[in-house]
Amino acid sequence: MTEGAGDTKSSIALATNHPSPLSLDTLRAPQYRFVHMGAAEEIVAIVDENNIVVDSAPRKEMRAKALPHRATYVLVFNSRGQLYLQKRTLTKDVFPGYYDPAAGGVVLAGEEYEQGALREVEEEMGVRGVPLTPLFRFYHQDAHNRVWGAAFSCVYDGAIVLQEEEVESGAFMSAPDILHMAQTEPFTPDGLYVLQRYLAECRTQDGA
Repeated sequence: MTEGAGDTKSSIALATNHPSPLSLDTLRAPQYRFVHMGAAEEIVAIVDENNIVVDSAPRKEMRAKALPHRATYVLVFNSRGQLYLQKRTLTKDVFPGYYDPAAGGVVLAGEEYEQGALREVEEEMGVRGVPLTPLFRFYHQDAHNRVWGAAFSCVYDGAIVLQEEEVESGAFMSAPDILHMAQTEPFTPDGLYVLQRYLAECRTQDGA
C-alpha cells in the first residue's frame, strides 16, 4: 500500500533521518502486539499539520474527507540487492492497478509507525522474522491524500505470500529497471519518492 499516483502532482517535504535498525523482537512486546483486520474495519490515526495524533476515524471517512494521517513504506530487498515491486489490485480504494516499490499502508489508531510497518509487510507479503531499518520520515500531499510517511527497508530471502486483496502480483527487480519502468507505467508517487530518496541518501548506510 501507498498513497499516490504516477501522474498526480504532489508536494513532498523532507524530515529527519532515523538510521538505527529496528529489532522485530522489540515489537513483540505486549504494547506492540497487533491483530489482522479487513480494510473495512480499520480505524485510522488522524494527525495534525505537525504529525501529532489528534483523532481517529474509519478508513472510509479518512478517504472521503482526505484527512491527514500516517502511513508506512517498506522497501523489501533480497540479498542480491533487488527490490520487490508490487502491482496493486484493482479493488484498492486509491489508485487501483498502480505499481508500488514499497509495501506498507495506513497506521491504525493506537499503533506506532514501526508496529504498522511490521503488520503491513507481513500481511501484504508474508515477510516476518527480519529486522526493519528506519530510513526517514516525510510529508506527502496530492489531490487524494495528506499523509505523514515513515520509510523503512529490510532484506528478505524467504517465501513471498501475497495478500490477494491488496497485491495482484509482484517480483524482485533491480532498482534501475524499476525506475525505467516508471517512465511508462503508472506508479504511486509517494512510493516512487521513497525509492528515489533511498537511492540518493540511504543506500550506503542501509547496505542493501
